[in-house]
Amino acid sequence: MSVEIKVPILPESVSEATVATWHKQVGDEVSIDENIVDIETEKVVLEVPSTVNGVIKELRVEEGATVGEQDVIAIVEEGASAAAPAEKAEDKASEAEAKTETPAETSSEDADKLSPAVRKMLAENDLSASAIKGTGKNGRILKEDVLAHLENASSKPAADNKAAAPAKTPQAGERSERRVPMTRLRATIARRLKEAQDTQAMLTTFNDVNLQAVIDLRNQYKELFEKKHGTRLGFMSFFVKAAIEALKRFPAVNASIDGNDIVYHDYYDVGIAASSPRGLVVPVLRDVDQMSFADVEKNIGEYGQKAKDGKLTMEDLVGGTFTVSNGGVFGSMLSTPIVNPPQSAILGMHRIEERPIAENGQVVIRPMMYLALTYDHRIIDGKESVLFLRTIKECLEDPARLLLEL
Repeated sequence: MSVEIKVPILPESVSEATVATWHKQVGDEVSIDENIVDIETEKVVLEVPSTVNGVIKELRVEEGATVGEQDVIAIVEEGASAAAPAEKAEDKASEAEAKTETPAETSSEDADKLSPAVRKMLAENDLSASAIKGTGKNGRILKEDVLAHLENASSKPAADNKAAAPAKTPQAGERSERRVPMTRLRATIARRLKEAQDTQAMLTTFNDVNLQAVIDLRNQYKELFEKKHGTRLGFMSFFVKAAIEALKRFPAVNASIDGNDIVYHDYYDVGIAASSPRGLVVPVLRDVDQMSFADVEKNIGEYGQKAKDGKLTMEDLVGGTFTVSNGGVFGSMLSTPIVNPPQSAILGMHRIEERPIAENGQVVIRPMMYLALTYDHRIIDGKESVLFLRTIKECLEDPARLLLEL
């Protein structure tokens, strides 16, 4: 029995998606709940599993195609299995016979192993699959293999059976260009960042913080902390907990604008901006005021790994009342981060750098970091923003304040 594989119900406010990567091809066996294809929306990447055990009979869309909710994208023959040995031997004999008659022609068995995108590229460039060495699983030809073949062919005269014009010889200093469509996630990031700039009265204020006390505390207890809690003690937990203390003192920074109303949130859901292979993502730590340092570190670590693996879900990304972005991991000294709407503020962390400062009348070298708070001036006054940053500075320069809530 043939079973239709459909695009799953898409997240709220998402109307369409893009077929990102096929993990199975026609003729491949699949088991129930095994991932067949990744579908990329403007927010997350969704896995589409098989609903039955069987064999892929048909792929109806190519990688890069736009699909809608509940669209049929593949057909699985339920209960089917790979060809029996006798059938395989017969197929090989037929394939050998076909190769004898038409050596340059691609066999149907090979064609079944090719993704729709690869078949299209071969057809458009009048190429035979037998001329390309596959680097995928079991020697399968990938799109990258076809592109590499074309690039190699363009760098030397093509040995084609047809009467073709001589290959163009690249000139010294010649500049090339590549045009690649934006992914849905990247396009959404661009749109939301521009909307934030267009709709909010954004302003950034700065301060610096001496992290000597935090570093000393971390060095003193990091081994014991990791042994007891099973996670490393990083800097992010200090900054997140300091931000929570500041948010409690200045509720407007934790608020948002809805029409002509200001919505004050009596909970603290902090987004942690993270880089992923598909672009910037902001998973959310919920009720952070109720978390310990270990809870914060564990959740940040789990979200970071999920972001790298493309496993973040809609539940991980929605909501958030405030955001912390750590550009320092990439070496940034100073920046003006953009607010993530409908939030009203974002804290930017930067690299730790030893600098000379005056301390008790003496010039000393201390590990310093610049902090940046970008905020919506429509709801947060300059005084509040400056005092908010100063509160974070005080908590970090004297970490005992975090424990005593001072």
